[in-house]
Amino acid sequence: MTALRPADLVLRGGAVHTVDPARPRAQAVAVRGGRIVAVGTDADVGEHMGPRTRVVELRGRTLLPGFQDAHVHAVTAGLDRLRCDLRGADDADAYLARIVEYAAAQPERPWIVGGGWAMGAFPGGTPDRGLLDAVVPDRPVCLDNRDGHGVWVNSRALELAGIDRHTPDPVDGRIERDADGQPQGTLHEGATALVERHVPQPTEEEWLASARLGQAELHRLGITAWQETSGYETDLGAYRTLAERGELTARVVVAQRWQRHAGPEQLDAFAARRDQSHVGRLRADRLKILLDGVLENFTGAMLEPYLDVHGSPTTNRGLLFLEPVLLREAVRRADGLGFHVHVHAIGDRAVREALDAFEAASASNPARDRRHTIAHIQVIHPGDLARFAALGVVANGQPYWAVSERQMDVLTIPFLGPERTGWQYPFGTLLHVGARLAFGSDWAVSTPNPLEEIEVAVRRVSPDHRAATPFLPHERITLEAAVEAFTLGAAYVNGLDEETGSIEVGKLADLAVLDRDLFAPGTLPADARVLLTLVEGAPVFEDPGLEG
Repeated sequence: MTALRPADLVLRGGAVHTVDPARPRAQAVAVRGGRIVAVGTDADVGEHMGPRTRVVELRGRTLLPGFQDAHVHAVTAGLDRLRCDLRGADDADAYLARIVEYAAAQPERPWIVGGGWAMGAFPGGTPDRGLLDAVVPDRPVCLDNRDGHGVWVNSRALELAGIDRHTPDPVDGRIERDADGQPQGTLHEGATALVERHVPQPTEEEWLASARLGQAELHRLGITAWQETSGYETDLGAYRTLAERGELTARVVVAQRWQRHAGPEQLDAFAARRDQSHVGRLRADRLKILLDGVLENFTGAMLEPYLDVHGSPTTNRGLLFLEPVLLREAVRRADGLGFHVHVHAIGDRAVREALDAFEAASASNPARDRRHTIAHIQVIHPGDLARFAALGVVANGQPYWAVSERQMDVLTIPFLGPERTGWQYPFGTLLHVGARLAFGSDWAVSTPNPLEEIEVAVRRVSPDHRAATPFLPHERITLEAAVEAFTLGAAYVNGLDEETGSIEVGKLADLAVLDRDLFAPGTLPADARVLLTLVEGAPVFEDPGLEG
């Protein structure tokens, strides 16, 4: 009998959760040449050990497939850390203190740029320019809100952009105004471009530094692959440079961003960039379409109007950034060019229009392996739930938002009403009707930590407020289902499921070790932390506590 070539790495004595239905649980894994060569008991992998094999003693801790994120903005999240970062602060006073500190530390910067403020921290979700004028009167300030659908600016920024009471709202956005019609200081959706076009752009080195920061943070959290959904040329260029230099340790699938002020002719440029960007672990064969806004500023596209503060219907049904005819043509042509289309859809009308476009493309184009997905899916009309499974469209959810918190309670529920409130984030129902579920974080909109996201999917309560009442508890899903959505489900969306997403012999050894048994009774996922992240068996993050 030919002797086995020794493994490079053995992880043994653990609670191995494989996400492989043929063998859901195991004790040990052996890795050689970047691939998994054995999955089983400690005895099963023992024959693969040699004198140079690295052995990691798991001591009952969990080994999982590396997490994957199905919707993330890793480069811009990294950029946030280089700018005025408001994340982690939770009210106006804390935001202003951060801004003062940053402005004092950066006296040479012509603009104060950054973001991360939450709409729920301000009355009506719209901070006033006067708050910024009081702390930074001499330089323009432009700060993105947490979800990226609006900016908070001071008077100097409005002045430089030429925005006053006579400036009309763009067709795809809104200038918030005070009682006198003057710009109040908050710009929504397409109106943000009126100021942002004047903001100095990051240098190439800043983009590269941002990509490195984003990659390091995601690896620290056990994430080995993701779909980058900012999708601008700058993001793709940064990833391509890192890949060419051998610095891209993650598997990154870029969803190139549809520019809504252009038409289908832009697809030729997308296809050219796709073909030029298959470098190392990088691909760019997804297309991102931002179809609507968000509910909190009434730009999410709804089938029926929003309510007013008294609970009566308004005339506002939100915004569709692409009219249905153009959306269907864009999706049909992108599908025909082999793109997998990734649609941002928050409101129930946006979800329906996206499903209609995917249905039309499938009917028009030859059969192929399609990985189309609708992301965010905050409100889905009950009549559309079963269509996800019927059309093979992936439901791409961001579970961290499915809780009762200030933004939900104050800026969302009152303007939806009780019936539509109950249609939010229906993860349990989607699984029940046979839909394929994938999870992502939408970082930097919310936490990139998949363990925190998983806990919310399972409990429908924020890890920061565990005694709170669960939000729509009938939509909770099992821990197994939540883990699968962040591993094999996301791998499917990313087109990586043949090689990653589960622990099986022959697959790439993209793995994550946690500090405890995630499936032990009483364990709360957000309390766990990652000790080791492997890509093809090589550490890309290792905590000193691993060997402790």
